[in-house]
Amino acid sequence: MIGKISQPLLVIEDSDEDFEALYRVMQRQAVINPIFRCTDGDEALDFLYHNGLYSDPQTYPRPSIILLDLNLPGTDGREVLEQIKQDENLKIIPVVVFTTSSNPKDIEICYQYYVTSYILKPINIKRLVETIQSFVNYWLDIVILPDTFSK
Repeated sequence: MIGKISQPLLVIEDSDEDFEALYRVMQRQAVINPIFRCTDGDEALDFLYHNGLYSDPQTYPRPSIILLDLNLPGTDGREVLEQIKQDENLKIIPVVVFTTSSNPKDIEICYQYYVTSYILKPINIKRLVETIQSFVNYWLDIVILPDTFSK
């Protein structure tokens, strides 16, 4: 088993295929972290600020890590990252960008907003699975994340 039950992962990803690949790898590796998914930036902000459908912090806890796609419908990932990193209560949460954008401006902007890592999504499915496995091994098994249930 990998991870900690007290460290929720928020995946902000609009692609069902990419999320399914991520979820399958996590199941195969027996990840025990609770996994929450938002499919656009507005939904993610509602989750993080406990608004609307996500108003119950017991059901929708503050994540210990966020995996963020940049190219989202509505409020895009760049705007979500900006809001997270400008918020005193959220900025401590590690944000890993997981995107198809190799645009140098996107990479620079993300690091200006103190993104923790920037990972390109490979198009090749085998390479995508390997990249996800590396993410899981590093971020959920090796790295020590903050426990956030108490906040």
